[in-house]
Amino acid sequence: MNKSRSLKTEILLRLAIPLIFFMSIETVLSYFVTLHHVNVAYDRWLLDSARSLTEGIKMHEGTVFVELPPAALDIFKWDELDQTYFKIISEEKGMLAGDKFVPEPLTQAMNGVSPIYFNDDMYGEPVRVVSILIANGTQEKIFVHVAETLNKRRGMMMDILLADLIPQVVLVLLIGLYLLAGVKRGLQPLRVLADEIAQRTPRDLRPIPEQHVFLEVRALTDTINDLLERLAQAIVTQERFITNAAHQLRTPLAGLKLQAERALREQDVTAMKPALIHIQSCADRMSHLTTQLLILARSEPINGGYELRQLDLCALAKNTCMDWVPKALQRQMDLSFEGFEQPLYVQGDEVLLRELLANLLDNAICYGRDQGNIVVKVERHPVPRLIVEDDGPGIPDIETDRVFERFYRIPGSSGDGCGLGLAIVKEIADLHQARLELSSADETGGTRFELSFEAKQNVLDMLN
Repeated sequence: MNKSRSLKTEILLRLAIPLIFFMSIETVLSYFVTLHHVNVAYDRWLLDSARSLTEGIKMHEGTVFVELPPAALDIFKWDELDQTYFKIISEEKGMLAGDKFVPEPLTQAMNGVSPIYFNDDMYGEPVRVVSILIANGTQEKIFVHVAETLNKRRGMMMDILLADLIPQVVLVLLIGLYLLAGVKRGLQPLRVLADEIAQRTPRDLRPIPEQHVFLEVRALTDTINDLLERLAQAIVTQERFITNAAHQLRTPLAGLKLQAERALREQDVTAMKPALIHIQSCADRMSHLTTQLLILARSEPINGGYELRQLDLCALAKNTCMDWVPKALQRQMDLSFEGFEQPLYVQGDEVLLRELLANLLDNAICYGRDQGNIVVKVERHPVPRLIVEDDGPGIPDIETDRVFERFYRIPGSSGDGCGLGLAIVKEIADLHQARLELSSADETGGTRFELSFEAKQNVLDMLN
C-alpha cells in the first residue's frame, strides 16, 4: 500500500539534500586545502629550526662535533603549545647530539638537495619531522632531524575551518528558511485551488479558474476542466436519456393499462381477444425498448460495461446475418453476405458489435421495400470496413444528421420503432473509435451504412 507523500517535503528534500551534499564536499576540500597551507607555513618554521642547528656543527682537525650553548637550546625548545626535539647524527660517527628517539627517514631518500618532511610518532604523540643533509666540505655526511608535535597546526586548522564552516552553516540555515517559506508560499495557490474545489457542490461543474494558477499546474487544471466538461455533458445526456426513456416507457404502460381495463370490462373471451392482442403488442414494444435501453446504457463510455478484445469481423458479420435471415424472409427480402474465408481481426466488444449490426439489419428490414435486397459486406482494404446496403426508399439528406439522435424518428416513417436503433449504432461506433458514414446505396436510392475501423489501432490480420 503506497503512502501519500507531501509535495512540500519532496521539494525541500530535493533541494536540501544536494545543498548538504555539496556543502560536505566543500568542507572536505577545505580541510585538505587548509591542511596543505598550514603544513607549508609551519614546515618553513620547522626547516628554519633545523638550519639554525647547523650553526652549532663545528669541525676541528678533521673531527666533527656539535657545540650548542644551553641558552640556544632553551630558545630552540621553548614553545607554549608544542614540544620540539632534534637529533644530529654523522654517517660515520653516529649520533652527535639530541634525542635518539627522533624519527628519521630512509637514508637513501636523502639526496642532499631538498629537505624531507614526513609524519611519525614519538613518545606516543604524532609529530612532524624535517630532515636535512649538511655538506661540511668533507666526504662525511651529517644529518639534522627536527621533530615537532602538531598542537599549533591543529589549532590553526580548527580556527581556519571554523572561520570557513560557521558562515556556511549560517548561510545554509538561512537558505533553508528561505526555501521553506518560498515553497510554502509557492504551494499556496494549490491549497486555494483545493479549498475552492472542496467547497463545490456535486452539481457545480464549472471550469476551474486559471488566473492564479502556475504554468506548471496549468496542465493539471486543463485536464480537470476537460473532465468536468465531459462529466457535465454526460450528466446532461443521461438526464435527457432518462427523460426520454420515461416518456417512451410511459406510452406502452398507459396502453397496457387501458387494454387491461378494456379486457376486464368484457365478459366474453372472444370480445377480449382484441384487447389481449394490443396487450401483447405493448408488451413486445416494451420488451424491445427495454432491451435497447440496456444496450444503450452498456455502450455509454462513462459506464465502462464493455471489453475490447480481438475478434474476427467476418465470422461475426456472417453469423449475425444468418440469425436475421428468417425475419428477412418474412418480408420476402433477400439478405446476402459478402466476405472472406480468411479471418479479419479487429479490436472490439463482440456483444456490442453484434448489436450494432443487428440494429442496422433491423432498420433495413423494417424500413426497406418488400421483396427488396439487403447486402452485408466486409472489406479489408484500405481499412477493415463493415457495410450494410439496402434498396429501400432511403433517408432524406436533411435527416442524415438527426437520425442518430436518441428517440428521434423521421416524420411519417412506418413501423413502431422508438428511435433508438441508429442512436445505439452511433454510440457503439464511437466506443470503438470507428468512423460511421451514412450515404445512398446507389443512384436509385437505398441506404448505405459504412463502419470503418482505424487500421493503426484496431486491425490485426494474422494471416497477412
